[in-house]
Amino acid sequence: MTAPIARKPAWLRVAVPSGERWRAMSALVARRGLHTVCDEAACPNKAECWGYGTATFMVLGDTCTRGCRFCAVATAAEGAAPRADEPGELAAAVLELGLRYAVVTSVDRDDLPDRGAAHFAACVRAVKAASPGVRVEVLVPDYRGAEIDAIALAGPDVIAHNVETVRRLQSVRDARASFDLSLRTLREAKERSSAMTKTSLMLGLGETEPEVLAAMDELRAASCDMLVMGQYLRPTERQLPVAEYLSPERFDRYAELARQRGFLSVVSAPLARTSYHAMEGREAAGGTP
Repeated sequence: MTAPIARKPAWLRVAVPSGERWRAMSALVARRGLHTVCDEAACPNKAECWGYGTATFMVLGDTCTRGCRFCAVATAAEGAAPRADEPGELAAAVLELGLRYAVVTSVDRDDLPDRGAAHFAACVRAVKAASPGVRVEVLVPDYRGAEIDAIALAGPDVIAHNVETVRRLQSVRDARASFDLSLRTLREAKERSSAMTKTSLMLGLGETEPEVLAAMDELRAASCDMLVMGQYLRPTERQLPVAEYLSPERFDRYAELARQRGFLSVVSAPLARTSYHAMEGREAAGGTP
């Protein structure tokens, strides 16, 4: 990786949390005992999304059994037992918010026999049962086989899984993760469900343009439908430093190159994250509202 740089450019300024909907969202999450990736991963878009009354809900607890070097989520060898009331509380929150599009993700739970797939699927089913018209996007760990089947049977509209970075820089992820395992997850999600598939690349970790383009090609070969690219931002001093801040123009260039490769939807901007403007991304890919 290149030498780290410290100063953020002007285009990475984020909004300060405020407004009635932001306060209502904060109160709802606390009252229902839910977790959001917005909080746990220190997402820079929290103020914007919560201000619009949307959030990415995180199930299976707030403690991940993996330790990726870019991530702010708490880690441990084991997490708490899945809460039996979580599917119902999540479904009630989505209904209360009147969401048309819900995004659900989870921490990795390597300590559970099925890595939490059955509980995750139960959360999706509960949301769909309580709000029959809602579209559900899931961002899953590197599930495979029966784990992917469990998620597919719950009927999500989009199955996302992140490769995170280019092949050469996969060491920034937990040692149990790999580019090939992530490709397998995306490929099996496409083969075993009718859902669109989606992934995300963090940029600014020291990757080169040929490496980014090679990653795009491998993702398309795995029939991945949707791609998100955003700037890596160091959450705290404990995570990896930023190697490079890419300009908005470079993100635009990567977006065009991705579209040329056949991705149905591309979101590429400094503050873009997997779930950012997720509903619009799915509709751009041809999904029905």
